[in-house]
This record gives sequence, C-alpha cells and structure tokens, in this order.
Amino acid sequence: MSDTSTDASYRVTADELRQFIERYERLEAEKKDIADQQKEVMAEAKGRGYDTKVIRKVIALRRREPDDIAEEEAVLEMYKEALGM
Repeated sequence: MSDTSTDASYRVTADELRQFIERYERLEAEKKDIADQQKEVMAEAKGRGYDTKVIRKVIALRRREPDDIAEEEAVLEMYKEALGM
C-alpha cells in the first residue's frame, strides 16, 4: 500500500471518528440542558408547595408496569402486617 492511500484512509477514518465524537458531545450538551430544565421544573413545583420527593416517586411509578407495582405493593402490605404496622 502506498503512503498516499494509507493517508487517505486515515483521514476518512479520522473524519468519521471526529463526527462520532462531536455528535456525542452535542448529545451530552443537550442532556445537560434537559437536566437543567428538569431541575427548574422541580424548583417551580417546590416553590408552589409540592413535595418534590413524592413527585419523583410518582414519576418513577408511571414508568413501571402496573402488574409490577401491584405485586410490590402486595408484598409490602404483607410485610407491614407481619410487623404489626
């Protein structure tokens, strides 16, 4: 292989690699912006008197399957009854 073809292959690979890295960096910046916006939403909710800890739990519950939630709640109730709570 000649030096010219090796250099051309390297440049293409380097350009592609640079594109992947830059795309990833843009996504990281977007992720940070979204996280900042989420913090602002929670700060606003807290400022209006909502319990942000409970809001976060509700959000987590909404992500889960209803059957999983029901099973966990049933086990929790069983444990509480066993402990006289």
